[in-house]
Amino acid sequence: MAPDSDGPTLVPRTPTRRRFLTVGVAGAVVLGLDGLLAACGGSGGTGGSGTRPGGGSSPDQKSVKQGGDDYATVIEKMTGFGTDAAPGVYPRTVKHAMGETVIPAKPTRVVVLDTGELDNVVSLGIQPVGVVHTDASKSLPPYLKDKAGNPAAVGTINSLNLEAIAALKPDLILGSQLRAQDQYAQLSKIAPTVFSLRPGYPWKQNFLLNASPFGLEAEARAQLDAYRAAAAAIGAELGDKRPTITPLRFMPGRTRLYAELSFIGTILTDVPLPQPKIEQVKELAVEVSPEQIDKADADWIVYGVYGSPSSTNQDAVLGGALWKTLGAVKSGQARPVSDETWFLGLGVTAANAVLADLKGFVAPGS
Repeated sequence: MAPDSDGPTLVPRTPTRRRFLTVGVAGAVVLGLDGLLAACGGSGGTGGSGTRPGGGSSPDQKSVKQGGDDYATVIEKMTGFGTDAAPGVYPRTVKHAMGETVIPAKPTRVVVLDTGELDNVVSLGIQPVGVVHTDASKSLPPYLKDKAGNPAAVGTINSLNLEAIAALKPDLILGSQLRAQDQYAQLSKIAPTVFSLRPGYPWKQNFLLNASPFGLEAEARAQLDAYRAAAAAIGAELGDKRPTITPLRFMPGRTRLYAELSFIGTILTDVPLPQPKIEQVKELAVEVSPEQIDKADADWIVYGVYGSPSSTNQDAVLGGALWKTLGAVKSGQARPVSDETWFLGLGVTAANAVLADLKGFVAPGS
């Protein structure tokens, strides 16, 4: 599995209000799983002592993974996360998805359990001592490699190595309830642990939460403001001429058109750049078969591939007759993009890289 529901394995789902939804296309499915699926390291619903800030038990883990109210209102549920401690004041208490965690001193040895947390700490000038990798790659993302230092590997998003984490003697662990709820109690015994609800489209809120143990919320806000200004500048350059864009992703066993409640969906909204109607849904993505690839057509198509292209249907789709009929393909406006920024980045540095790509595509003269 990979961040922003980038994993190759879907959890079986039943047809309910926010589960399997058709969109006027036989076999096209809307997915309400932004991080979704068999959560990493066997994450499930036994979060031990995890409680919500303000009391009450953690939200139902199945619902958090698969959609429903917890998915749709995740940003609202993050209200109050973080700390009210002044910069530089320790100890400080951080409220997060699993309750409250006391940070006794400014952390210097942080372990990150997802690509979003990696992007977040590196964006703040912090080099983690430990990282997990995705199933698709066992190395640091190229766009962060020069700034991330040489952190030790502590397993994968799907399988945390708790012994390796403990051996690093961290003073902070950053992750998410979606990915590692079952390991939260064990991780908390190793070091103070702060969890977001989920990776993916609440990436801005996650950045502020991850900044709070370090007292760097002001820096995080400044970076987000700069990102928003860069996004708005692209929109201003385009004026009323805003092309539609489809973010297309090839994955083992599935092909996705990413929708509004995804990392890339939030970036397109911030410019704003419209997506085709099929993608204008409050969900993560719409799945289509190779025979339905015409549903991806837009003024621009940007496509990434998770892992090895040979494990997906990318070559069959791009070499197929139907692909060649798409307007974006005919006009030369179907372009490959880095999966590690567009779909796996989940942080402000990746978002800025996406904006740079977008500007080069739709506003190259600005």
